Amino acid sequence: MLKICPLHRGVSVSRSAPVLWGLLSWSPAFANADAAGSWSPWLLSVVLLLLLVLTLLRGPRRNHAKTLHCSQQPMRAAGDEWWDWQIESKHLHRGRHWHSFPFDSIRCSDEQVGATVHPKDLLRVTNAITGCLKGDHEQYQATYRIKQDEGWRWILDRGAVLERDGLGQPLRMAGTLTDVSHLMQSSEQHRLFARTLEHISDGVVILDRHFQIVDINRAFGRITGFERDQILGSSLLFSRYPQQFTDQVKKTLTKTGRWVGELEENRADGSAFLMEMTIDAIADEHGEASHFVGVFSDITERKRTEQELLKLANSDTLTELPNRSLFYANHQHLTRRRQPHALMVFDLDNFKKINDSLGHMAGDKLLCAVAERLKRCCRSNDTLYRLGGDEFAIVIEGNNSIANLTEVAKRALTSLKEPFHVEQTDIFVTSSVGIALYPLDGQTTEDLLKKADTAMYHAKSSGANRSQFFSESMNEQAIRRIQLEALLRNSMQANTFELHYQPQYAIERAQMIGMEVLIRLRHPERGLIYPGEFIALAEESGLIVDIGEWVLRQACRTAQRWREAGLFTGRIAVNLSARQLELEDFGDRVSQILEETGLPPRALELEITEGSVMQSPGLAIATMQAIRQLGVQLALDDFGTGYSSLAYLKQFPLTSLKIDRTFVKDLESSLEDRQMASAIITIAHNLGLEVIAEGVESESQLRILSAMQCEVCQGYLLGKPMDEASMVALLRKSGGRMELPDANSASA
Repeated sequence: MLKICPLHRGVSVSRSAPVLWGLLSWSPAFANADAAGSWSPWLLSVVLLLLLVLTLLRGPRRNHAKTLHCSQQPMRAAGDEWWDWQIESKHLHRGRHWHSFPFDSIRCSDEQVGATVHPKDLLRVTNAITGCLKGDHEQYQATYRIKQDEGWRWILDRGAVLERDGLGQPLRMAGTLTDVSHLMQSSEQHRLFARTLEHISDGVVILDRHFQIVDINRAFGRITGFERDQILGSSLLFSRYPQQFTDQVKKTLTKTGRWVGELEENRADGSAFLMEMTIDAIADEHGEASHFVGVFSDITERKRTEQELLKLANSDTLTELPNRSLFYANHQHLTRRRQPHALMVFDLDNFKKINDSLGHMAGDKLLCAVAERLKRCCRSNDTLYRLGGDEFAIVIEGNNSIANLTEVAKRALTSLKEPFHVEQTDIFVTSSVGIALYPLDGQTTEDLLKKADTAMYHAKSSGANRSQFFSESMNEQAIRRIQLEALLRNSMQANTFELHYQPQYAIERAQMIGMEVLIRLRHPERGLIYPGEFIALAEESGLIVDIGEWVLRQACRTAQRWREAGLFTGRIAVNLSARQLELEDFGDRVSQILEETGLPPRALELEITEGSVMQSPGLAIATMQAIRQLGVQLALDDFGTGYSSLAYLKQFPLTSLKIDRTFVKDLESSLEDRQMASAIITIAHNLGLEVIAEGVESESQLRILSAMQCEVCQGYLLGKPMDEASMVALLRKSGGRMELPDANSASA
């Protein structure tokens, strides 16, 4: 087994003398000489010869030990370990300031030594030692890891064969061990940095202090398309910008040590791309900039995506106009700068009917065509937005006179007069326009938009197809409108609606044959509110459907109760709205109510107006036919005041026709009104319809209508609308007979 020995300091004569004297004392010759009292000359010669040999041998060993000791001191100061391997005797001499020696199975095979070569390095180490022993190379050198308690330690192991025998076999080999862990860590960090720089996705360019390119990474070529040899040695230059821009970048780097920006650059093939770049100065040991490192990334796709997202966020996907979100952002910018301007809000009149009749696809095409026409009406300082649905807005910057704004609105309305050809159909469109001024009418975006909307709704309620400037009186009306809508919604829950009944009499028999149901709203402070104040709002808000169904159910229930009490056997007439006629299941709803209340279908008459029917004639006719199949009576109200389409009139499954009060009011004094009333009665009779005249207030009107063979009349002469209790009292008193007041009370 190989013996690892510590350094020998040499052997002195004084230390070997006792050994020598022991040998002499042991010799028989010495014993005899002592006994005899004298030494023989030959024995003395032998002793002197031995002393001389020992002295000669001790000298080289002392010199060798001294040499090793002297050479060990600088290595110990450097932290190195030395080793001297006597190959034939398998003795390994080494210094003692390292606690362990590498276990490599050639120089040291004793596992008890404690240090072990890393398994991945062992073969490389043994091959290097073997190669040196064979003489393949003069020196042995290997860097490898050895095991330590806290982990692995990197060492540099170097050595050479110092002696060989006559056959060239190695006799002695010596060398040193050096701890290079810190160097390997630093080297690994540099290699890691180099690999990172080469494999990152961002392009990297390194410039010297004169802004000459000295190195680039792989991503630089991938992004730009340039080869390495095309770039190295060239000067920093942004090719799509003037030289002054590049000079300014260099100046900024020299002064501050950093430049950051987004810019456009050319690839090798001439195509452009967008990049985000950061250039930083690298200082030397004196604090001076020795190099500059630029890092950049291709942001072309990111910018394109951002633009698309921005467009989606700020543009209307249908018309490609700026949308409501961008309107708010831009308008708030105007108000922050206190820039005077005007806001026009456009809303198409009756657009819902177009969507319902032609479909949403046709409606979308119409909106795009409207947007194109409105854009042509805008000037350079005007911006058109689509706020949503069929609502558009134009912001007109600067101080504008009322006359100028009126002209802009008029030009826009005129542009919409020409028909739009959509889905092989000519569509005529009108719009209502509300105008509000900043800062006169509002200080914020929300306030100004609310004022413009208020003016627009006022224009729409005034007949549509017109423009209207905002005024405070409109605001008051809008507030009342909001309060009234809230009152309507609360009334449905609180049941504060009331039904009043106006009698209808057969003229010839002077007998009550029916009554019209009229709704009232009971207000806790204002008392009764008449339908003229809230029906239109109920239509717009959609509440009319629920209100109308409540009226129908309540009227049927009351009429059936009177029938069961023997008070009334005629029909009860209930007004329908256009919204109710548009319900596809309205016939089923009527049938269900009749079944719930027990009222016979013939005892119910539903009144519809020309306007409600003509909005959607096809759907209205289908609904009316479903109602007639139930046995319910149908009356056409306000005939002659609307479209008066005789072509449709003959298709309607009606049972009666009502003459509007406008034709009855001047029967006594107007020949035209008498002729109109007579014509309506004649048409109705020719169609087999019963005629009911409204608004009869005098006996002369009653006589004229009777002479024209009008069957039924109603009006203040015969009875005002009254609540349920009053109607019950009237029925019990008169038994349904017509009672005309005297002349004085009638005139009153």
